[in-house]
Amino acid sequence: MIEATSCGGVVIFRGKILLLYKNYKNRYEGWVLPKGTVEEGEAFHETALREVREETSVRASIVKYVGKSQYSFHTPKDLVVKSVHWYLMTAENYFSKPQKEEYFRDSGYYKYHEAYHLLKFANEKQILEQAYSEYLNIRRNDLWEKVKHY
Repeated sequence: MIEATSCGGVVIFRGKILLLYKNYKNRYEGWVLPKGTVEEGEAFHETALREVREETSVRASIVKYVGKSQYSFHTPKDLVVKSVHWYLMTAENYFSKPQKEEYFRDSGYYKYHEAYHLLKFANEKQILEQAYSEYLNIRRNDLWEKVKHY
């Protein structure tokens, strides 16, 4: 068994959520949240910001940690158990550009109900629910616009 750790972001701008569409040799097709593997010496929040930037070209800012998801999959040689740490993030605008080298073919911001139904994986839907609930709580307290961009 191999244990792996990734980090990613639920990026929200003006109430809409950033998603990526991945198409790998027509075997894998689906909408996902941006995430990726932790590099040696990197803090989880640094990984999340770097992966969002690499996969979408979005300069995001972390608002808060929203939780961890776990899943497993088989490779030809082993079972991989993956933990993903997720952060609620904000962006400065709607711009995004999918990273073609990682087989992302499209990206964009979607309303919550659209994003929820587009997401391929149940664990990402659950994280989206948690992050969006946090976002709504922050907005109710009139604090969302005061979030610093860094």
